[in-house]
Amino acid sequence: MSIIGLWPGSWTVTVFATQSAYRKQHEIRLMAELLTLREAVERFIQDGDTVALEGFTHLIPTAAAHEIVRQGRKDLTLVRMTPDLVYDLLIGAGCARKLVFSWGGNPGVGSLHRLRDAVEKGWPQPLEIEEHSHADLANAYVAGASGLPFAVLRAYAGSDLPKVNPLIKSVTCPFTGEVLAAVPSVRPDVTVIHAQKADRKGNVLIQGILGVQKEAALAAKRCIVTVEEIVDDLNAPMNACVLPTWALTAVCLVPGGAHPSYAHGYYERDNRFYQAWDPIARDREAFSAWVDTYIRGTEDFAEFQRKLAQQQEAN
Repeated sequence: MSIIGLWPGSWTVTVFATQSAYRKQHEIRLMAELLTLREAVERFIQDGDTVALEGFTHLIPTAAAHEIVRQGRKDLTLVRMTPDLVYDLLIGAGCARKLVFSWGGNPGVGSLHRLRDAVEKGWPQPLEIEEHSHADLANAYVAGASGLPFAVLRAYAGSDLPKVNPLIKSVTCPFTGEVLAAVPSVRPDVTVIHAQKADRKGNVLIQGILGVQKEAALAAKRCIVTVEEIVDDLNAPMNACVLPTWALTAVCLVPGGAHPSYAHGYYERDNRFYQAWDPIARDREAFSAWVDTYIRGTEDFAEFQRKLAQQQEAN
């Protein structure tokens, strides 16, 4: 029996000889497990893994990043379009050896100082960087989800990125002779995203702006989703559930898990936190003390939120 993997947003179908072969490549289970975030990170994120934490503008998986730091993961290759505070945290906490990205910064505020310190001065350890354009990285996820070795796109004419990233190649179209850009597909060991809700079977509903969460999840061998709530019935409109349970590994209930970014329909962006991060991240000692107090010094994200709220009220 053949099984066809058809990936939304791609131009390809991947045909596997058997259902077991399809599941083996993507480490697919019949149903996602409902776990605590601590259990999910402990079981499914290991030292040396390639990890993508995706979310665009909102639904950024902050709680998962905290738990990765709390459990002391190291030597990770981090992948993300537009890395922001969570990657500044992971890099500064010594979890990363490499960053694959397209643009990076503290949105609306300034630079990622822990990222800059790692690249420029090797603190807390040297960081290898691999920079792409947004379109490049999005297509690389689609290629990974489609089981393809590389992505092809029209891009980089007049750009200097190919000069600093030798993985950006050129290929000639066999049909038209047009020269196109080609980049390796991205297939994370683990993708982590945050969403509004899941049902008890592990089907996930994302509402509001979508980035590349779907593509990153389908490209990964394993996928962890943190959610604001778990419900009996998603009450989702037709075709709205783009991440069914069979595409996921674990679903974790973590209310507020995208803070300080916003979660459409649940809470707003905490602009004060983004502004406060800048002086914290600028100084090594201040950053280390903050991580020890608010992440390593807390049991979970709920305790972090309580401690942060107390600090904000005091100020």
